[in-house]
Amino acid sequence: MKFTLKFVAAGVMMAAAAGALAQKGETVKIAMIEGLSGPFANVGQNQLKSWQLMAQELSGAKNPAGVKFEIVGMDSKSSPQEALNLLKAASDQGFRYVTQGNGSNVAVPLADAVAKHNERNPGKEIVYLNYAAVDPVLTNEKCSFAHFRLDADTSMKMAALTAFMKDQPKISKIYLINQNYSHGQQVSKFFKEGLTRNRPDAKIVGDDLHPLGQVKDFAPYVAKIKQSGADTIVTGNWGQDMTLLIKALNDSGLKIPIYAYYAGVSGTPTALAAGGELEVYQIAYNHSNYTGEMGRLMADFKKKFNDDFYTFSIYNGVVILGEAMAKAKSTDPMKVAAAMEGLKFKGFNGDSEIRKSDHQLQQGLWISKWQKVDAKNKYSVENTGYTFAPVKYLEPYIASTPTSCDMKRPF
Repeated sequence: MKFTLKFVAAGVMMAAAAGALAQKGETVKIAMIEGLSGPFANVGQNQLKSWQLMAQELSGAKNPAGVKFEIVGMDSKSSPQEALNLLKAASDQGFRYVTQGNGSNVAVPLADAVAKHNERNPGKEIVYLNYAAVDPVLTNEKCSFAHFRLDADTSMKMAALTAFMKDQPKISKIYLINQNYSHGQQVSKFFKEGLTRNRPDAKIVGDDLHPLGQVKDFAPYVAKIKQSGADTIVTGNWGQDMTLLIKALNDSGLKIPIYAYYAGVSGTPTALAAGGELEVYQIAYNHSNYTGEMGRLMADFKKKFNDDFYTFSIYNGVVILGEAMAKAKSTDPMKVAAAMEGLKFKGFNGDSEIRKSDHQLQQGLWISKWQKVDAKNKYSVENTGYTFAPVKYLEPYIASTPTSCDMKRPF
């Protein structure tokens, strides 16, 4: 009897080992469906290079599953309909993993389409890694089993930002300017809620929403900001819309503190540097002056592309996939998705976790400040001589927000 039990146990162990070994060297292809042309092309192209470098850095023996990751860019032109067409094309080509991030206007229908595809195509399911689309609905009322968010959502960032602004006594009159789609609308909404909690003495003197990626000259908006008497700007703008806003502020000579979500995204740091000494604070999951492994990866990216690696969520995405595939002993998307639920891992900010209830990554956030490089903060963003220096780290519990997700699982 003892012999039989030992034989069975050994057999189970050998089978498990064989399952783990079977995938070593396997290539896992990921379709990146993103705006690689059009008004936000510089951001999408930077992130495609980021995915490809992280896949190279964390492939094979560098991840616990031993798999190789391959990233294939597909240009959605930032169009929701084009993204849905590309999802169908990716499925037809055999992709079982897709990623996208720039624009919740794309992410919401894409997540819905992935969920519907999975219901209709058992055995050919797809997992969607969302690395930057931050509309809270994606992990609340529109949550789905195959969608995983690697960025902090708008409400999480705003909880952290307004907690920081609570201790900034100079803030008195605030002007909100945001893109007129779900993300910008949510920035406005959650800022108002956070201000009521944290700085009820301050007041909002303007709240503008402008067309996404269509404004060529922000001078009229800046004129309104000046006229309002605002002493602070809050904006969730990104890409071309943030860069052109900064240029208009520079041209007007208006230099008031800016609290931003995406001041470090392609093109904007160069515009900031052209304005001289500007007081800009960024709420994000990272800053520009990491040391250790992340510092090395930033330096390698700069050397290879003469560009900045700033979308750190991509690093976490590749780490998570490797960890989950090793845990599942499989590259099958549904098994990997199940393994990702509740997964605890070492991210670029240390201990991190994918919350099982809604697939929202729980992670710490940073407030960083735009300043000239110095002996402590040496990384020159976009070769400007300026950097985003860390000011304050906010632990995951500070930024964590509740979820209303009622997850429908396929098992």
